[in-house]
Amino acid sequence: MTNNRIVKVCGMRDADNIRDAEALGIDWIGLIFWPRSSRYVAEPPPYLPRHCRRVGVFVDEDLETVKRIATGYALDIIQLHGHETPEYADLLRPWKVVKAFNIATADDLAHTHDYEGHADYFLFDTKAEHVGGNGRQFDWNVLADYHGQTPFLLSGGIGPDDARRVRKFHHPQCAGIDLNSRFELAPALKDIQQLKQFLQQL
Repeated sequence: MTNNRIVKVCGMRDADNIRDAEALGIDWIGLIFWPRSSRYVAEPPPYLPRHCRRVGVFVDEDLETVKRIATGYALDIIQLHGHETPEYADLLRPWKVVKAFNIATADDLAHTHDYEGHADYFLFDTKAEHVGGNGRQFDWNVLADYHGQTPFLLSGGIGPDDARRVRKFHHPQCAGIDLNSRFELAPALKDIQQLKQFLQQL
């Protein structure tokens, strides 16, 4: 934890890169199982996180496929980044579930209502043409209109220069942050030095 916030680094697959990120004290590491992603984990990495929680990211995947991968990779958490229903999320128990929402305006927060009680966390990402990892931020001020009871992770284009902005962001349900494309040297290869400096600044 950093200032009692979860730090998740998503889109990893290189063994040494994962080890180095773990050594920084990252809380969650995300593995993307969506074939259309440039960070897709097509086969088991030679090393999987051992000291932080493993998060598997899926987009409108067949339920049995999700369960098979979650079991095979010993995932702790399943992140749903598509149009999965609340009932779909319920069928993934006993895994913890994160449901992602694409946010541009406060109106987009209305989609969270149906998922209260069906997900352990929400993740608020930037609404864009492509799912996740696009490096763009949305206006965090719209989250003042989120009055739900489900804690959330702040995502969407958080970069190395945003530590001060993250420190200044306060919401009673903000449980942590999600870092991805703006900390990359190449898709799925994170810049460990930049991560280290960012965490120190937090």
